[in-house]
Amino acid sequence: MALQHFHNEQSLGDAHESVDTTSPRKGWKRILAYIGPAYLVSVGYMDPGNWATDLQGGAKFGYRLIWVLLMSNLMALLLQSLSARLGIVRRKDLAQANREAYPPVVNFCLYVLAEIAIAACDLAEVLGMALGIHLLTGLPLVWGVAITVLDTLLLLWLQNYGIRKLEAFIIALVAIIGLSFLIEIFLAKPDFGEVVKGFAPSFLSDDALYIAVGIIGATVMPHNLYLHSALVQTRKIKPDTEGIKKAIKYNNIDSAIALNAAFFVNAAILILAASVFFVTGNNNVAKIEDAHKLLQPLLGSKFAPLLFAIALIAAGQSSTITGTMAGQIVMEGYLKIRINPWLRRLITRLIAIIPTLFVILIYGNNKVDALLVLSQVILSVQLGFAVIPLIHFVSDKKTMGEFAIKTGTKILAWFVAALLIFLNVKMVIEQSLLLFENEGNVFWKIIVVIAAILFSWLFLTMTLLPIIRKQHQKKQSLKIHGEIPSLQNLSITPAKKIAVSLDFSLNDEKLIAYAIGQGSKHATYILLHIVESVSASFSGEQSDDEETRIDKERLQSYVEQLKGLGYNVQLQLGYTNRVKEIVRIVKETKAEMLVMGAHRHSGVKDYLFGETIESVRHALNIPVLIVNT
Repeated sequence: MALQHFHNEQSLGDAHESVDTTSPRKGWKRILAYIGPAYLVSVGYMDPGNWATDLQGGAKFGYRLIWVLLMSNLMALLLQSLSARLGIVRRKDLAQANREAYPPVVNFCLYVLAEIAIAACDLAEVLGMALGIHLLTGLPLVWGVAITVLDTLLLLWLQNYGIRKLEAFIIALVAIIGLSFLIEIFLAKPDFGEVVKGFAPSFLSDDALYIAVGIIGATVMPHNLYLHSALVQTRKIKPDTEGIKKAIKYNNIDSAIALNAAFFVNAAILILAASVFFVTGNNNVAKIEDAHKLLQPLLGSKFAPLLFAIALIAAGQSSTITGTMAGQIVMEGYLKIRINPWLRRLITRLIAIIPTLFVILIYGNNKVDALLVLSQVILSVQLGFAVIPLIHFVSDKKTMGEFAIKTGTKILAWFVAALLIFLNVKMVIEQSLLLFENEGNVFWKIIVVIAAILFSWLFLTMTLLPIIRKQHQKKQSLKIHGEIPSLQNLSITPAKKIAVSLDFSLNDEKLIAYAIGQGSKHATYILLHIVESVSASFSGEQSDDEETRIDKERLQSYVEQLKGLGYNVQLQLGYTNRVKEIVRIVKETKAEMLVMGAHRHSGVKDYLFGETIESVRHALNIPVLIVNT
């Protein structure tokens, strides 16, 4: 089946613990068993979105933004090591951990943001692949975009050979990118004295800040945190202290090598742009296509643009594979929905292709690079929503035990999170003020205000809820050691009126049985059902469509059957809003108990039905019996 609900909590189920690291190995073979996950993560740090921000940074500001790249790489090393630690110790990915820790509405918002981040990343990959094909073959950009749909077949083919073969393929693509830029740097002959100066932090103007935030967003990607926490679980490790310590150690080595390789590629692109374009006065080279055209005349080599295009295709292709895996992890972790990888890839790719084709057809090729930079800024803005839960989880001694991060690491992690959030908020405010300075644009101004309110609520809830819960648990634990109460008043007056919320499924009989078990023949039973047809939403009690009539007839049938058995029964119909109507009927009938069914849905239904039960329960001050059906 293409789409299925599942109850298996393993990340990347087909590849979970498929690489055995527990068998005895010596020397390099011991390390090689762990090498791989970070390389799959690292390709996201050198995808085409990075190219656009690095090229613009180098062409406009020379070597001055190298320190931003270095800072981003150090942040990435820290955050990816935390992500790997979460997956190794708890054997859960970030999406699964979020699902356990946060209420459904927060999780749903985090899921949507994660999907947007993956779509933004895929947008960069689509554009990069299409640009690479265009530069290499001369094929129009629109056709290049269409061709990128076919890489779903490549992913399907590669996954048949297992995770190790997939990792080897990715590492080969990374090697192609690195080698191409090594040759490019050799041809460019940069001033290494100026390069060294670029590592010193400097003041950022508004334009430089926008590019810098784009560089950070292109480097530290939110979906990579989800990906890494799942990929480390492809290694089977010994579940004891020694085995976990060894896995953390070797995965940190894997991350250091892979992410420093990504830093080399990003620095090479920026240095290439600075030494070829900035130095020669071509400060306005902000497009990958223009950079490709200028490489040959400025470097005097026909191989330079060829290597550039090949590396661009390799970057786009490698990133698209890992983006698919991240999407699979996010969907399975948050919604417990498993979808065939090729179909997942196709859906994500089509979502990315639509805005790309729109921009190309309406504005031409001129806006492609601006769209690339924008995609990276979108990624950066969402970083906080992945980073903050991650820090909470790896700091929690209750779930991480002795592997919870130490105080120094915790302070550093929160500092990085605060810095990322500060830069993003500063950039968003500055860009929003430009909108509000101009007259008109009322619609977009309202959208910005609403978005700001929603983002603020989500951010505060996500940040503070774990802290509040931890404090509550401490208080509860203190209460445990108080005096043991004397059990004196254990009598309860039996309910005289019991409401039963029915949904006309096979579970109705079970719900009615549980209600009768509470009140026997001494109580009055109020059978209620909420009609949710289109007609009911407009006409309410006046609704007379077929669904409403069938619902009345079915409820009346239950009433007659129960009365025939000697029970006192009433029926009540509500309309449209499930929560409000259930609460209204219970209060108007003065019911003393409510019986509802918990259907144990997965995915989106879990949010809908789970929220219904919680909302009804909190709105009533009578006992509510939840029956698992």
